[in-house]
Amino acid sequence: MHDDQGGGPDTPGVGIGAGGVGAGGLGAGGLGAGRLGHNEAPGTPAAQWQTPHLPHTHGPAADANVPDSAKDLDLVEQAFCDGFARCPDPTSFLRMAGIAFEATDADGTRLVLLRVEHQAMSDVGSVTPHLGGGGFRYAPLPQKLASTRSALRFIYFDGDGLRPLAYAQAKALTPVQA
Repeated sequence: MHDDQGGGPDTPGVGIGAGGVGAGGLGAGGLGAGRLGHNEAPGTPAAQWQTPHLPHTHGPAADANVPDSAKDLDLVEQAFCDGFARCPDPTSFLRMAGIAFEATDADGTRLVLLRVEHQAMSDVGSVTPHLGGGGFRYAPLPQKLASTRSALRFIYFDGDGLRPLAYAQAKALTPVQA
């Protein structure tokens, strides 16, 4: 392999180069593959393209900046959903969970709780638009790629209209003392 391809026998690389796709400098037919971004200067880190849904600040260092009240909030919200779906008395459950029926937001607007919505959604297919926008391609997702997610919303009325709030937003409201 030539040095201008960005890899060689002593240079580990991952990506598409003249030798093909490969890892550790080995491509199709055992030829060395260029590193990612073969036009980049040596030592430039590769882009994180495998999991684009992760924020740039994920990892233990980013977790240190998260306040304790926000850690594991997704687990607390999921536990709320599980319990709320099974409870015989939703009003008492909301009181025990500390969700205000009448509250004010940070701006001082009075809010009253009307409804709690819990949705379960399963993604089982994907669409890809055709070039030029003339149509699309549909593909059912295999079991490993299918996903289930849920959404929890607290629907408050603010005097003008409905205001949907997430769990953390509802917990951050200031309860009105009766």
